[in-house]
Amino acid sequence: MRRPASGTAAGLALGVLADALLADPRTHHPVAGFGTVAAALERRAWRNSRPAGAAFWLTLVGGTVSLGAAADRASRHRPVLRTALTAAATWAVLGGTSLGRAADRMHGALAAGDVDAARAVLPSLAGRDPSTLEEAGLVRATVESVAENTSDAAVAPLFWGAVAGLPGLLGYRAVNTLDAMVGYRSPRYERFGWASARADDVANWLPARLTAALTVAVAPAAGGSAAGAWRAWRRDGAAHPSPNAGRCEAALAGALGRQLGGRNVYGGRVEDRPVLGDGPAPGRDDIARAVRLSRWIWGTAGVLAVTVRSARRRPAAPARRRT
Repeated sequence: MRRPASGTAAGLALGVLADALLADPRTHHPVAGFGTVAAALERRAWRNSRPAGAAFWLTLVGGTVSLGAAADRASRHRPVLRTALTAAATWAVLGGTSLGRAADRMHGALAAGDVDAARAVLPSLAGRDPSTLEEAGLVRATVESVAENTSDAAVAPLFWGAVAGLPGLLGYRAVNTLDAMVGYRSPRYERFGWASARADDVANWLPARLTAALTVAVAPAAGGSAAGAWRAWRRDGAAHPSPNAGRCEAALAGALGRQLGGRNVYGGRVEDRPVLGDGPAPGRDDIARAVRLSRWIWGTAGVLAVTVRSARRRPAAPARRRT
């Protein structure tokens, strides 16, 4: 019997290459379109209740996964179409190169001594209030964002693409986008956004730990310390209020030999984050080091995703002839 052909592995590889060369689509970004639909539905569906938030989440994520599953079925015996669809989806959901470019813009503004320009860049990296931050706070926010979003924007979608193909790629990005929109703590979303926040925690549990492990593995290639990354991950990762971000931030802090954590201001809300890693606070040049390490991490994740998906497509054993 002939096993259905698959272009998922090839599509993942092409999508990673497209993100590396082109970054995010400049116009008509599918994730932005999803966000527009989600925002319109949220205005109509919002209630100060968890069940209403869960129904909102299920409608959007269920619809997105169903779309991915339909595309998967339609291309099951058409490997060229499967490759093209997977490549387009991978390119759309990955954000590793855009993350690095935003951090590079921050570094450039700080190197030029333009703190106002650096503050204007921060919203593309982190949700904290930039208005009162000076260079040290902007640097720390950038390095922490690079650490966390290496997982959210690159490793996690590749993980789910390797595990579940098109439905995994699209479904993960829907989950992560809804968390960014309604999953944060505020009077409006404390209850309505609960399901979105918890689902994102679950979807990122394994990818965050894979990101930390890859940080340890590739740290020497990026000029960092594998031993430091391992030590900080194991010692400090669980101290962070997020079940996932702390692992990524602690591992990167240890790899760079720097200390992350401290007071963060999000609008009118203040959070005191635990100290992660050892050594001095990060300086301006550590942004470039963090970006270099991030590229090694998600590039390696891309190779692993393609390899894992390729291994799943071993030829089926020939059918026995009846006698």
